[in-house]
Amino acid sequence: MNLAFLLMAAGRRIRERVEDELRADGITVRHVSALGHLRRQPGLSYSELARRAGITVQSMQATLTALEDAGAVQRDGGGRGRAVTLTITPRGEQLLDGALRAFDRADRDLAALLTPEAAQDLATLLAGYLGVPPAPEPG
Repeated sequence: MNLAFLLMAAGRRIRERVEDELRADGITVRHVSALGHLRRQPGLSYSELARRAGITVQSMQATLTALEDAGAVQRDGGGRGRAVTLTITPRGEQLLDGALRAFDRADRDLAALLTPEAAQDLATLLAGYLGVPPAPEPG
């Protein structure tokens, strides 16, 4: 079978599983992505967040409006040519931590299908393909 197809199908299954868990908190993977970027780098602009997520600025504005309505993001400034400053709130931190636990559960279920060595090899291979640093080996 085609490896690319299998990876896409596996990714879709994992995303659906995580999205099902996130739905209870009223958020999506897109929300988690925005919160994660803002946790690591408070004050990112709409356009920078949109670029990192691979979506339009308008879509990111809708995402951030939903997060603001949920009390997860605070928007300061803006208007009349001034840039908006976006920061994650304590509620956003709580939602993000819960979402990361959902990803951890999905990761553990996937890793349970592999030996620890095979799981590390797969993580290293995928990180290399995506051009991101591999996670350190446990232990």
